[in-house]
Amino acid sequence: MKAVLQRVLSASVSVDGEIVGKCGQGLFVLLGVIEGDTSLDAQILAKKVCELRIFCDENDKMNLSLLQVGGQMLVVSNFTLGADCTHGRRPSFTGAMEPEGAN
Repeated sequence: MKAVLQRVLSASVSVDGEIVGKCGQGLFVLLGVIEGDTSLDAQILAKKVCELRIFCDENDKMNLSLLQVGGQMLVVSNFTLGADCTHGRRPSFTGAMEPEGAN
């Protein structure tokens, strides 16, 4: 399982002009689920992301977690994070989990 995190003031995802997900201040997360990942892996990653001290405190030090600042999170599935680029110039996505399992 791989995740790319971006701190945001707000974020949204739209499909055909309709907003299907949004969040306020917090994190935008691109999540790649790889074959072999389990629900335990998801729980561990979710806990880690929520507890990462990546938000600034009153002294402008990155010392606070998403939970401590009361932030929100928008998670978007992204199979391309499962790409294998070790051979040749064309990435292979065979390691990315099928949508049913990734959900």
